[in-house]
Amino acid sequence: MRLARYSGLFFVTALTFLLAVMIMQLPLANAPMLVGKGILQQAVEQTGSANIVTSVVLAFRGLDTLGELAILFTAATAAGLLLHQGASRNPSAQDKNTYYPEPGLIVMHALDLLYPLLLVVGFYIIVHGHLTPGGGFQGGVVIASALFMKILARPALYVEAQHHYLVWTESLAGAAFISIGMAMLFSDGAFLQPFLNKGVLGQLWSAGTLPLLYLALGLKVGAELSGLLLHLFYNWEPDRMESAHGAD
Repeated sequence: MRLARYSGLFFVTALTFLLAVMIMQLPLANAPMLVGKGILQQAVEQTGSANIVTSVVLAFRGLDTLGELAILFTAATAAGLLLHQGASRNPSAQDKNTYYPEPGLIVMHALDLLYPLLLVVGFYIIVHGHLTPGGGFQGGVVIASALFMKILARPALYVEAQHHYLVWTESLAGAAFISIGMAMLFSDGAFLQPFLNKGVLGQLWSAGTLPLLYLALGLKVGAELSGLLLHLFYNWEPDRMESAHGAD
């Protein structure tokens, strides 16, 4: 009977010892890294990119990046469909200022000053993605922030106009990304395989088509996120909107 009382303790102790031995035998932090070593040895020669991450994202795992773009597009489309309230929510010319109330004077001018700065930073991150940390995803987020800040500064002027341009930018950028990826298929190459002159390692005009892919990627991400933010802004405070313009 006394042994039965301590049977649980014996079991836990034995199990802990067994797990400790197994963990000690595992090669933790000593993985062979065969794929990683191969990429490190061949990335610069095959792609001409000083940033190895860019080689992985756009060349060695380009299909994975295309899948991420598809996921982002699907999420933005689904969110836009859920947030869309129909054409009856479109304000008339005389009540735009009520529908889109503008912020204070200080905020408006501050946003106007930050807008060009964020655009420059966003495009700088994109076009230097093959040289330094950054790239299309990061730069696209910065560009989306800049466009949304412009909407906040002048909502009555930019909310409706931005959507048209965002749709075309997103569509053309996505088509450009796929077209560049398919170009090598006509030369018996692989999809998204880098081509054009690799240039001199470390210079801006290098890495072949990778900067072009990053530019298309950044514009697509920026347009999709801007469109999502635009829908969120367009449908803010629905109760107030319905009371001002009537129920759908």
